[in-house]
Amino acid sequence: MVIDMKKGKVYEGVVERVDFPNKGIVKTEEGICVVKNALPGQKVSFGVNKVRKGKAEGRLLEILEKSALETESPCPHFGTCGGCTYISLPYEEQLKIKEEQVKKLLDSVLCRQEKGYVFEGIKASPKPYEYRNKMEFSFGDEVKDGPLSLGMHKRGSFYDIVTVSDCRIVDEDYRKILNETLEYFKERDTSFYHRLRHEGYLRHLLVRKAVKTGEILIALVTTTQESTDLTDWVNMLLSLKLDGKIVGILHTKNDSVADVVKSDETVILYGQDYFYEELLGLKFKISQFSFFQTNSLGAEVLYNTAREYIGELGDREKVVFDLYSGTGTIAQLMAPVAKKVIGVEIVEEAVEAAKKNAALNGLSNCEFIAGDVLKVLDDIEEKPDMIILDPPRDGIHPKALPKIIHYGVDRIVYISCKPTSLVRDLEVFLENGYMVERAVAVDQFPWTANCETVCLLSKI
Repeated sequence: MVIDMKKGKVYEGVVERVDFPNKGIVKTEEGICVVKNALPGQKVSFGVNKVRKGKAEGRLLEILEKSALETESPCPHFGTCGGCTYISLPYEEQLKIKEEQVKKLLDSVLCRQEKGYVFEGIKASPKPYEYRNKMEFSFGDEVKDGPLSLGMHKRGSFYDIVTVSDCRIVDEDYRKILNETLEYFKERDTSFYHRLRHEGYLRHLLVRKAVKTGEILIALVTTTQESTDLTDWVNMLLSLKLDGKIVGILHTKNDSVADVVKSDETVILYGQDYFYEELLGLKFKISQFSFFQTNSLGAEVLYNTAREYIGELGDREKVVFDLYSGTGTIAQLMAPVAKKVIGVEIVEEAVEAAKKNAALNGLSNCEFIAGDVLKVLDDIEEKPDMIILDPPRDGIHPKALPKIIHYGVDRIVYISCKPTSLVRDLEVFLENGYMVERAVAVDQFPWTANCETVCLLSKI
């Protein structure tokens, strides 16, 4: 279709569909434009930012007509907060969108297979609301020189922060901790860290809560530009009537210029610096920065799916590689039916946690190695009988792929949190003698644009 659009001009059109991750495909008389954060069926106005090689990209300006699919959003922050994309839709409609997005991406590559594959649709999250077990809230202001706010970045903004006091993807304990913390520091007129000037004190509030045990870990992240007695804040938190139980309160000091939650120094103000969560009968010790799936009940669906795809190993003399193993959840699930499981993970803290968790669960046949998969594979003497892949969002390093393929294992299970990275890697597997037998999407992140995918590959 010919694009007759001009950069800087404003147009109107109807959203035909949404491609992954949140690219609304808007049809107008002048052509088709990609507009983020729009929903199927909406009539929108948008400003064109870019026209290049027959493709136009625009910025959503106004929703002129709601989609027939939309209902009233259960969250008052939707549209202002940048956290959720689909929360004004019924959950079943959101699942349909994600299922279609993943299948479209997979089909674009797997149509080249000589034999077809089985796409098994999408598995829902056991809880569509209040499912998150970790939130990183930011301090700031919603408008320049406005009152202190604590919450999420405003949609499309790096600086503005929306107080998400009624956020629907966390439970009431999170909301109480957020609201009372905000009021506490407002009353004392405590400064927040300005991302542009690099001045101020309050940076982030990290809250983690285990679904199974109910244990809560809280960390206040600040700069060292001021010195504040936090005793009253700790006592206030401990006096809150919560469903869960606070087991640790931390003060994390971070003077980095980058807007990330990290620690130069962490002081325990109360209790301990870790909590326990349970997953599929296993126990996990989780610290402030430990990687752990943000949806505990959804993670059980994801890992049960992976375990089903792996199937029976035949005997207990098999060696399994769990590459990009994180805190070793999958490795520990495989350990009872394997001779040995070797996990490789670049984040050293995650590796140390994996070792402790394996010991906690009485598993002696798991080995965890800290390092980049690309380099570590050169040094491992064992040869795998099966490989499980669960890489970060960007997928597998292009130079690591040939090393993985070279093992020539009969089956590979690939778990992906970004389907566009997955299909890029699948092209390489297909070119090197593998095919996809089965695939399924798993909704680990309801209302957001993200989705997990599990694929079973077999050697032709």
